[in-house]
Amino acid sequence: MAVTNADAFPPGHRTQIPKDQQAIVQQYSLLEPITKEDRILILAPHPDDEVIGCSGVIQKAVAAGASVRIAYLTNGDANQLAFIVYEKRLTFLPGEFVHMGEVRRKEATAAAQILGLNADNLTFFGYPDFGTFTMFQYYWGSKKPYRSLLSRQTKVPYKDNYSFDKSYIPENVLADITSVLLDFQPTRVFVTHPADSNADHRAYCLYFQIALAQVENQIPKPKVYNYLVHCVGWPLPRHYHPDYPLIPPHQLLDSEIVWQRLPLTAAEIEKKHKAVLCNRSQTSSSAFYLLSFVRSNELFGSYPDVVLTPPRAPAVPAIKPQSFWDRTLAFFGISGLITEPKMGMTVGSFKKLAEVKGNVSYAVADSCLLIRIHKDEELNRRMNAMIYLYGFSDRVDFAQMPKITVIARHNKCRVLNKRSRIQADGVGVELKPNEMLVKVPLPLLGNPTIIVSSVKTFSGINSVDMSAFRTIIIEEADSHG
Repeated sequence: MAVTNADAFPPGHRTQIPKDQQAIVQQYSLLEPITKEDRILILAPHPDDEVIGCSGVIQKAVAAGASVRIAYLTNGDANQLAFIVYEKRLTFLPGEFVHMGEVRRKEATAAAQILGLNADNLTFFGYPDFGTFTMFQYYWGSKKPYRSLLSRQTKVPYKDNYSFDKSYIPENVLADITSVLLDFQPTRVFVTHPADSNADHRAYCLYFQIALAQVENQIPKPKVYNYLVHCVGWPLPRHYHPDYPLIPPHQLLDSEIVWQRLPLTAAEIEKKHKAVLCNRSQTSSSAFYLLSFVRSNELFGSYPDVVLTPPRAPAVPAIKPQSFWDRTLAFFGISGLITEPKMGMTVGSFKKLAEVKGNVSYAVADSCLLIRIHKDEELNRRMNAMIYLYGFSDRVDFAQMPKITVIARHNKCRVLNKRSRIQADGVGVELKPNEMLVKVPLPLLGNPTIIVSSVKTFSGINSVDMSAFRTIIIEEADSHG
């Protein structure tokens, strides 16, 4: 008989919990207890994300007497289906979507009150729902701000918002997040996961990583926890199952992610349930999905940083001429290797990478970032890839740093800086039966100390996979003595 927590709930909620789920969740360590000294910052891309991802965190912080602030990136005004179901009418007038953003702000405030917070704990930026990732990609230094596809706004239209009347440009987003970090000085930050499939969720994680790097020497470094919301086919089963544990998606079970769990009491689960239901504009169409996050625990998981050190000496003696890619194997062995999704990869297991599907590995050598992407042999030359590379340096304003996308097809490539195609000497691509190898000179990326990178692969016009954004730290060659 499976062990259940059914006695904590009315008889109608009783379910049997699969033993494998119990075993999976028990292997993860407990989240460190929240204390009165903590300052908890929760970054929510849309109203309701903070509730489904961090209701337990909020309640435990309130109970401990810790300070809490929630910062919403958008007002969630671009959910067309939710608008139609909630309002029971079909409209595409720009003002109606602004109205939906105001509705969702009020819902978030009501949910916060159930969890023990008030309006003073909430900061709404109000940047364009479904537009923040596009802003990050293309609009740094742009003369024209981004225009929202549905509301048609080019600046924050919400008078009560922190960012009211600010233009939709990424510099403003980054400045606002940086301002909150400097003002609140959190000890812990809960932010959306870099593997989240929602564009705004990935964007918030990106903006935060850059903001945190910018304030590194101005505030004590907070602990960072990532919470996942959007992943195909997760969580299961759908609907309200408070007895069930929340476990990672099967796609991420063997990843390098370090998972932690936060068990919830019956009272905390019930409050989370009520807080989720406060978001009526969303539950009217998606209650079966949102309520599936009301479980016996919350889950947080972060990738370790990718730390790469350039080799101090040539990796291969100059015995006879060799291609750059022939020497790549040796460079990986010297400069370090990071892979996903398999856990525990070492330099010695590098030759086995071709056996792992969906694998991306990084290294640095000859002042180049090296990227190795596994592919199925049957794809042959039909595999294409888009590699996103955003570099950070404390010597250059981030807005001025290159925002590079490498589009690799067969053994050729195009390189974009934001939207513009550029001449990129030194970028190389080689397609082999089981892998694609890419090199990108570090000067092209602005000689960064930190790179945030993701790889999207295609077979023809069909997307195959997209890796999570990984933080790559480039160390000096002599940093290890």
